[in-house]
Order: sequence, then structure tokens, then C-alpha cells
Amino acid sequence: MSVASIAGHDVGRGHPTFVIAEIGINHNGDVGIAKRLIDVAVEAGCDAVKFQKRTPELAVPDHFKDVMRETPWGVLSYLEYRHRVELDHEAYGEIDAHCRARGIAWLASCWDVPSVDFIEDFDPPAYKIASASVTDLELIAHIETKGRPVILSTGMSTMDQIKGAAARIEDTRLLIAHSTSTYPCPPEELNLLMITTLRETFDVPIGYSGHETGLQTTVAAVVLGASFVERHITLDRAMWGSDQSASVEPQGLSRLVRDIRVVEAALGDGVKRVYESEIPSMQRLRRVT
Repeated sequence: MSVASIAGHDVGRGHPTFVIAEIGINHNGDVGIAKRLIDVAVEAGCDAVKFQKRTPELAVPDHFKDVMRETPWGVLSYLEYRHRVELDHEAYGEIDAHCRARGIAWLASCWDVPSVDFIEDFDPPAYKIASASVTDLELIAHIETKGRPVILSTGMSTMDQIKGAAARIEDTRLLIAHSTSTYPCPPEELNLLMITTLRETFDVPIGYSGHETGLQTTVAAVVLGASFVERHITLDRAMWGSDQSASVEPQGLSRLVRDIRVVEAALGDGVKRVYESEIPSMQRLRRVT
């Protein structure tokens, strides 16, 4: 199975799990909150943080633009709300500087072509194709022109759609994330064995993007062979926003990264051996040698 490189980290079987803290739009359009979430990810030991970038006029479906929604800023159309939570170039400049100062990589899911060009200004180590964009072949083709590693998320998609998107990305730069696009996702719909299916189908690093509550199922994804994991993070799940309830709070994020590292160490290499630490027990307990 191939290995990809993101921000100096080798991602694939036999390498440490690459942990991505998805900030997404949980900053609610506030760069100060974004920086606090970056700090949370750094302190937990994550390898990268991820944002979402949209051009609302292009990314919001036409039938949804005029739908009214209650927000912290009053009742707004969905299009107005999307504008409100977008960060501009100056804000991303602050995010870029803050990530560099804290020593953590950052990337983004880009939902339209102009957003790709916007993020390209910051020399990202990789791009993420959101599950909603698996069938957007124009967007995928544009991302591919940048020549960077690409993480393809697979929620709300059929195997044929996944294969169609994957075929348009150079294998040496492709990573695929199993995902179910329900927020929060009930355990019976996580279908973690899809990680095994994807590993058997594609010769690229396979990971997991989770939207469940709780941490144990994400650790289980690592046991099943996920080379990278991504979870949404928040300062407080009670904060306003559509993704907050399916996100991990700071203390939980620290526990998640800790448990992933413990499980990695425990998995070993599958080769049976007698450890030095076992010899005293063997000498004391084994009657027949």
C-alpha cells in the first residue's frame, strides 16, 4: 500500500496515525475562536487542523439560498448565514501565522473552484474533498491541477461514485477517508468495516472521518487500519452551530489522541516473539521446557 506525505508526515500503514482536528466552521466566523481551537488541537497533540472554505453563491444550492434560519445574528437567509461564517483573506492570514507559530499544519475542504484558488495562496500541505463534493468532477479536476495530496471523503456516496472521483486523482497523492455524513452519527450507521473494504479496493492510505458522539469508535477505526483520523472539534458542544453537537471538546480531544497513541503501540507488528519481560515468568511458571 502506498504512503502519502502531508506536511512532512508519512501517512500510511506502518506510520503513526495522522490526526486531523476539524475546526470546519465551528469558529462561527470569529478568528479569535479559530485561534483558540488551533491551540486546543496543538495541546492535544494533533498533527493538523482543517477548515472549510466556500464561496457561498456557488456552494449553496439554489433551492436553499432563500431558506430562512435563526442565527445568533438574527433571522437570516441561508445564503446570508453562510456569508456570516466565512473568514476572509486577512483572517486566514492570521490563522496561517498562528499555525506556523504553534507548529501545526493546516488545510481546508474547498467547496468550489474559487475557494481552491483562495486557499492556494497559503501553500496548503493538502486539500480535502468533502463528501458533498464527491460528484463535483469540475472541482476535483481543479484541485488535481495543484499537484498536492488530496483527501477524498466518502460520506453520502456510492462505491461507484467514490471510484469515479478517485480515478481523477493521481494515486500517489490520494488518500481516502471512510465517513458517514450524519451529524451526529448513530453507531449502527458508522459501518467501520468499510475501512477494510476501502483498503481492499484502493492501494492508497485509508482513513476515517467521524461525526459520532464519543471517542471509542474512532479508536476502533485505528485498530481496523485507519492511517489517519479526523474529528470535528469545539470549545463547547453547547455552542451555536450545526456541527457543534457532533464535535469533540478539548478534554475529549486530548483523551482521543492519547488513546490512539496507546493503541498504536499495542498493535505491534503481528510477529510472535518472546519478550525479555516474559522470561522471568517463563522461568517461574513453565514446568516443561
